[in-house]
Amino acid sequence: METDSDVVPASGAAELIRLAGETRQFLAAAKAAGTRRAYRADWDHFDAWCRHHSLDALPATPETVALYITALAASHKPATLRRRLTVIGLAHQAAGRPSPASMQQTLVGETLKGIRRTLGTAQTGKRPFFTEQVRAMIGALPENLQGLRDRALLLIGFAGGFRRSELAGLAVDDIANEKDGLVATLRRSKTDQEGRGRKVAIPYGSHPETCPVRAYRDWLEAAGLEQGPVFREIDRHGRLQGKPLHKDSVGLIVKRAAARIGLDAAEYAGHSLRAGLATQAYLNGANELAIMQQTGHRSLATVRKYIREQSLFRDNPAGKLGL
Repeated sequence: METDSDVVPASGAAELIRLAGETRQFLAAAKAAGTRRAYRADWDHFDAWCRHHSLDALPATPETVALYITALAASHKPATLRRRLTVIGLAHQAAGRPSPASMQQTLVGETLKGIRRTLGTAQTGKRPFFTEQVRAMIGALPENLQGLRDRALLLIGFAGGFRRSELAGLAVDDIANEKDGLVATLRRSKTDQEGRGRKVAIPYGSHPETCPVRAYRDWLEAAGLEQGPVFREIDRHGRLQGKPLHKDSVGLIVKRAAARIGLDAAEYAGHSLRAGLATQAYLNGANELAIMQQTGHRSLATVRKYIREQSLFRDNPAGKLGL
């Protein structure tokens, strides 16, 4: 027999529906939008591959997963394969199924280990910029509104060690003018999805023509910006738009600037500014902790990856042999 305590009042049912909706929103917000898109693309690729080979994607078997990563081994990095395995596992978990992509699945774990051993795990990154290259790129920019924007973007990106998305997301209100330069507040970044925020100091440069602080102020004055996005689109007629630059546009601006001074644009990208700050600062005597504080890196290993090649000759014992 149903008692009064077993009945959920109408108002209570409505509250549960509202809470369920909010729960779904919080679950969706647990991952950044870019991460969710990447996960969806990864799953769609696996699903399409399975259908093409008349195999079940959900539930999949460890044999299917092992065949899948073998098919991708020659064209995808091991890190990408690991992400694909993660996505396959999450999809099965959401469906209440055991994961066929876990490293505890012997066939999958041993296949991935064999791929790493056979093809290696080294990843080829983009080249970093050095100060002289940045100087040359600034000197080659056109004398117009686009040139002023690109000058500010390149110098702020290099001095701040910013990611493409961080540059694209900067707003005028995020940057404070201080006696010694600028202080940019990053509201959210790749390693700060909860939005705690991080402050990045950008001091005055030694040379007016390549000073990031002066370049930023010149750009704001020329563009008449008092609020909203700092770095915006400019149409083919040279007219300033209200839309902020997309992070991919930041990469294209960097490549275009590199090509202007004769560099191979394919070897450089938006990340070259961030990697360049870490590399050049280290070569000029900055310690690793100071570099991490500027870039916001949490991993010392990642910072050392940037500077390893360029520090091969620094304090090299072979240079002390007197040869």
